[in-house]
Amino acid sequence: MASSVAREKPVMLVAIDESEHSMYALDWVVRRFFAPFAPNYPCKLLIIHAKPTASSVVTAAGHGVAEVLPYVDSDLRRTAARVIEKAKTICASKSVNDAITEVVEGDARNVLCEAVEKHHASVLVVGSHGYGAIKRAVLGSVSDYCSHHAHCSVLIVKKSKTKH
Repeated sequence: MASSVAREKPVMLVAIDESEHSMYALDWVVRRFFAPFAPNYPCKLLIIHAKPTASSVVTAAGHGVAEVLPYVDSDLRRTAARVIEKAKTICASKSVNDAITEVVEGDARNVLCEAVEKHHASVLVVGSHGYGAIKRAVLGSVSDYCSHHAHCSVLIVKKSKTKH
């Protein structure tokens, strides 16, 4: 007996920032999982940009720091708007016009893992900067963190050095 309740499509969550690596990952996903199936996509496409807080960017302490925070926050908001606009342009260039975009303030690692839970994502896609083990250990890696802590499958897209 067929169910009369429509099933929700799985959610594919793509994390983006201003880096070439994350935009490449978004383009890669759109070309492979969305454009060929338009308009009957196999999943919902949710694109998330984690905007750092101004206080996390300004690390100096002392007199005058409070006055700088609104300017830093304004710059972070403009950057977020540019990142989202670029993501929409990538999607539109492949005729994928119903992607959902969100900007969420906070540390990217937490924002992405929480978004996976909130949206019941089946897959989280992140771009890879291709850092070596030492640089990853020193700087940390959003993709590495999410691959261990997100409660879904994680696809790490790395741009190859050669064209295929």
